[in-house]
Amino acid sequence: MKKVKILYIDDEIINLQLFEIIFSDKYKVLIGESGEEGLEILDNHPDTTVIISDMKMPKMNGIEFIKKAKMKYPNKNYFILTGFEITSEIQNALDSKLIIEYFNKPFDINKIEKTIEEVIG
Repeated sequence: MKKVKILYIDDEIINLQLFEIIFSDKYKVLIGESGEEGLEILDNHPDTTVIISDMKMPKMNGIEFIKKAKMKYPNKNYFILTGFEITSEIQNALDSKLIIEYFNKPFDINKIEKTIEEVIG
């Protein structure tokens, strides 16, 4: 069975490595260090199903990245992962269905995995 592709965007290398180590047994994990890189990865891997982005990043924050990605790839599952409490920007993204859910750092592996399994069916 082919592994589901997940893209994780975070400007901190340690977070990318940790995410990749934890989830690569079950999923094909793609990682990028910026929103720009994330858009490029999606262009090269249009079969990516789940996109998870850090919120606070230089140049383009997670919501800005997801807005751009969703314009081009509307049928994917988008999530925010943040070390901060929910902001009005994140709440608006949830209310407008831009993102399905947001996860807190340090992330709960079981919660993320359960949510991914729910969206991919």
